[in-house]
Amino acid sequence: MLSTKSKVLLSVLILLGSFTLHAQNTSNHANKFEQLGPILPSPNLYRSVDGAPGPKYWQQRCDYEINCTLDTENQRLDGEELITYFNQSPQTLRYLWLQLDESEHAADSDKQFMEPSQIKGEMSEQELRALNPASELDKFGHKIDAVTDETGKPLVYHINKTLMRVNLPEPLAPGETFSFRVKWHYYLIDRINSISWGRGGYEYFEKDDNYLFTIVQWYPRLCVYSDFEGWQNKQFVGRGEFALTFGNFVVKMTVPDDYMVGSTGECLNLQQMLDDTQLERWEQAQTAKEPVEIVTLDEAKALEKRQKSTQTKTWIFKADNVRDFAWTASRKFIWDAMPHFNEDGKKVMCMSYYPKEAYPIYRKYSTKAVAHTLEVYSRYSIPYPYPAAISVEAKNGMEYPMICFNPGRAEEDGTYTKRARNAAITVIIHEVGHNYFPMIINSDERQWAWFDEGLNTFVQFLAEQEFDNNYDSGEGPAHMITDYMSLPKDQLEPIMTNSENIVDYFSNAYRKPATALNILRETIMGREAFDYAFKEYCRRWAFKHPTPADFFRTMEDASGFDLDWFWRGWFYGIDPVDISLDQVNWYKADLENDPIKREQVMEVRKEKPFDHISKRRNREEGVKFAVDEDPELVDFYTTYRPWETEDSIQTVTMQMYDETFSKREKKKRFGNKNYYELQFTNKGGLVMPVILEWVFEDGTTEIERIPVEIWRKNENQFTKVFVKEKEVTSIRLDPFKETGDIDESNNNWPVRELPSRFKVFKQHKIDAGLNPMQKAKKKGIKP
Repeated sequence: MLSTKSKVLLSVLILLGSFTLHAQNTSNHANKFEQLGPILPSPNLYRSVDGAPGPKYWQQRCDYEINCTLDTENQRLDGEELITYFNQSPQTLRYLWLQLDESEHAADSDKQFMEPSQIKGEMSEQELRALNPASELDKFGHKIDAVTDETGKPLVYHINKTLMRVNLPEPLAPGETFSFRVKWHYYLIDRINSISWGRGGYEYFEKDDNYLFTIVQWYPRLCVYSDFEGWQNKQFVGRGEFALTFGNFVVKMTVPDDYMVGSTGECLNLQQMLDDTQLERWEQAQTAKEPVEIVTLDEAKALEKRQKSTQTKTWIFKADNVRDFAWTASRKFIWDAMPHFNEDGKKVMCMSYYPKEAYPIYRKYSTKAVAHTLEVYSRYSIPYPYPAAISVEAKNGMEYPMICFNPGRAEEDGTYTKRARNAAITVIIHEVGHNYFPMIINSDERQWAWFDEGLNTFVQFLAEQEFDNNYDSGEGPAHMITDYMSLPKDQLEPIMTNSENIVDYFSNAYRKPATALNILRETIMGREAFDYAFKEYCRRWAFKHPTPADFFRTMEDASGFDLDWFWRGWFYGIDPVDISLDQVNWYKADLENDPIKREQVMEVRKEKPFDHISKRRNREEGVKFAVDEDPELVDFYTTYRPWETEDSIQTVTMQMYDETFSKREKKKRFGNKNYYELQFTNKGGLVMPVILEWVFEDGTTEIERIPVEIWRKNENQFTKVFVKEKEVTSIRLDPFKETGDIDESNNNWPVRELPSRFKVFKQHKIDAGLNPMQKAKKKGIKP
C-alpha cells in the first residue's frame, strides 16, 4: 500500500478471483527459519565449523595383498589375504572389526528374518520360497579358515554374523601398524535366481553353458573407524551399503585360462594374459577416437562354444588409494576400450565388458557413456583420479572403484527400444558416477543412503541432460517428485532416515535428494553459486570421510547462502510444497477526488515511570542529572501502548496527513499504475520461494520471483501488492514447475480446470472463457 505521507485514495475496480481462505494453524511462526543448531553435531578440531576438515582431522588406512582362486565348476571362491592396518587415530585400539559381507546370504543372517511376511490368497513360488529362505542357504556365507599374525601365529577372533572382531595381541597405539592374515572361502550365489538376492555371484547362461561372475564385497575387509562414530560395525543386510577405509591393493586372481578378467586397478601382467593380436588392439585403443574391440564379438562367440579349459592363469591387478576392490570374469566377454583425457591431461582408459546378448546396445553406447560421465562429473567435482573406468553388462546395477555392473541387453533378434537404450545409459552414468560418490568422496552408506545415492543421482541428471538435450531423465526435475511428496505422511520419512528404515527407498534416497539439489541449483542459489560451493565440497572431502553436516556447512560457507531452512524442510522434514494463490484484488488510484484531510486520534499512555532500583540508588547517592525532569513532557515513542486499558491512557490529537505531490505529479506517478493485491497460503507446510508468471493484456509475460524469506514472520500466509504498468489477464504460480508444488489446481488466476487423465484423451482444448477483468471491460466498467 502507499505510504501515509503520500496517501492517495484507492478505489476497488473489481474483485478478481474470490476464494475461500484455508484454515490456518494456531501459530503463524514456528521454526522453519531457525538455525539447525543442535540438530547438527558440534564442530571440533576434526571437523570445522565451515564444513572443512579440521586442523586435527585424521582417518585410518588399510592395505591388502590378496591371492584368490575361482572354481568355476563348483562356483566357489578361495582366498588368503595379508592385511596391514595403519592406526592414524589418536586412540589406542585393542581390536579390529572386519566386514564379512558375503555372510548376508548365510542362513542365520538377520536379512533372512527381519522383514514381515503374510499369507495371501494367491502366492507365487518365489513368494513361498521367501517365507523360509534359510532352508536354501545352508552352504552360503563367508567361512573363515584361519586368522593369524604375519608370522602365522593364530589370533583370537569372534564372528557376529556379517562382522568379525579380531583381538590384537598387543594394544595398537596411535601411529603404529599391524599386519595379519585371513584365510577364507565361500560359495557364490546364483544372483539371478537365489532367494537371497545379492550384488555379487554368478549368472548362468543355459543356452551356451557359460557363466558370468561378478566378484564383489568378496574379501574380509576392515570396517571404518572414524572420529564421528568410532567403529561402523552395523550388520550388513543387503540395503545399507558400505563404509570403507582407503588403502592400496595388490590382487592375484587365478581363473581358467579361457576367461577374460576386468577389475579395479591396472593389470600388471597384461602382456602374459592377452595374445599378440589383442595386445596390438590394446595399444591402438590408447589413442583411439572411438572404442576399439580388444576381444571382438566373433572371438567371444567362438570362445563361449569352445570346450572349457582345465588350465588356469593368474591375473595380477594393482590399485592405489581406493576404498574397495571388485572384479569380473567370463568366457563370454567382448571387451572394448578408448581413452578419456582429463582437463589436467591425465589419461583414463574407459572400457566395457559385455556378453553378446548386450552387444547391440553396449558396443554403440557403453564406453562412450563412461567417457561422457567422467567428463561431466569431473567438471562438477574433481578431475577423475584413477587410471581406468569400466562398465560391465551383468543384468544388474552396482558400483565399485573403477568398475561397475549394469544392465543393457537387446532382444534375441538384436533389436532394442529407445526405452531399453536409455535405461542402459542411465544406469551406466549412475554407476560410473558412483566413482565420485562415494568411492572418492567417501560417505558412510550404511548410515545415510541419500548421501551418495542422492548426490550421485543429482549429478547423473546433469550428465544425462548433457548427453542428449531431449534425454528423458527419470529424476531431477522438481515436478517429478510430487507423486511421492503428496503421499499420506504416515507413508513418508525424512531423507535423513537410516538406510535400513526407509519404506520407499528409491524415492527417499535417490529421487527426493536429487530433486532438492536441483531446486537448490536452479531456483534457490543459482547455478554459479551452487556449482562453486558443490565443487568446493568435493575438493575438501575427496579421499576423506564426510558427514551430512560437513556438506550442509560447506554449501553455506562457500556460497554465502543461509540454507538452514532448506535443509530443515527438505532433509529433516516430510512436508510437501503446496502454495495456494487464494485471492487476487485489482486496484486503481482514484485521482479525481482529493483525500479528506483528517485528524488521527492516538491513544497515548501517560503514567509515572516505574521507580526501579537503579533510580532509587542514584537518588539516594545524590547523583547530579544532566537534564532536569520536565513534568509536561509526553514521550510518545516510549509510552505509546495501544493495548492498554482505558484507565491507564489519555487521548492525544495528532495531525498525520501531509500532502506531498500536486495533482499533476500524482497522475504521473500513480495514474496509470495497476495495483494487484495477492493473497497466498502455505497449505503444504514446506516454505519455498514464490514464482509468478504475469500475462498482460497485450500478450506479453513477466516472471517475478519472491524470495523464500517472505514467509519468515508468518509461515502460513501472506498478502503482497504488486504494481504493474499494464493490465493483467492471468497469473500463474510456479509456471516452470520448479518448486515441487504438489497441487497445481490452486496455482492459477483465473482458476483453471486441470484435465483428469481421462479428459486428456477426450479433450484437446480447454475453453477457460473470459476472465473477470475481461468480463468487466466487456460490461463497460471503467477504473
